Amino acid sequence: LDEADEMLNRGFKEQVYDIYRYLPPGTQVVLVSATMPYEVLEMTHKFMSKPFRVLVKRDELTLEGIKQFFVAVEREQWKFDTLCDLYDTLTITQAVIFCNTKQKVDWLTQKMRDANFTVAAIHGDMPQKERDAIMAQFRSGASRVLISTDLWGRGLDVQQVSLV
Repeated sequence: LDEADEMLNRGFKEQVYDIYRYLPPGTQVVLVSATMPYEVLEMTHKFMSKPFRVLVKRDELTLEGIKQFFVAVEREQWKFDTLCDLYDTLTITQAVIFCNTKQKVDWLTQKMRDANFTVAAIHGDMPQKERDAIMAQFRSGASRVLISTDLWGRGLDVQQVSLV
C-alpha cells in the first residue's frame, strides 16, 4: 500500500480494510508512507504479523542536487512576479512548481505561457492517458517546467529536476 498516510487522509480507510479482508492468508503486505501517524502504525499491526519498519530521518528526505524554495509572499497578486524573479536569478535544468488547487495550476500555466515560458501542467482532472503523455514529455526534456497539484508531489522521480 503506497502512500498509506495519504490514503487515510483522503478517507479510504474502510476501503483499504475491505480489500485486505479478501487477501489470502500469508500475503506479504508492504506499507509505504512518508509519515507515520498513529493510524498508519495501527494499520501495520492489523495487516502484518511481524512488521519491519524502515524509518528515514526527516533531513534525509530531500534528494541531493535538488533546490527547494518556499517564499512567503504577502499578497497573492505578487506571487507571479516573485516566481519570475526566481527564474531570472537561478539556473534551472528542469523544475516542478506545486499549486494548491487545480484552478491555480491552470491559471499559472496560462500566465507563464503568456510570459513565453514553455510549461506543462498536470492535475487530477485530466484523463490518465493525457497525464502519462505529459509526464513522458517532461521526462524527455521537451518541457522544462511542470506545474502540478500534489498529485505528483510524492514519488516524482525525474533525474533532470533541479528545482522544486
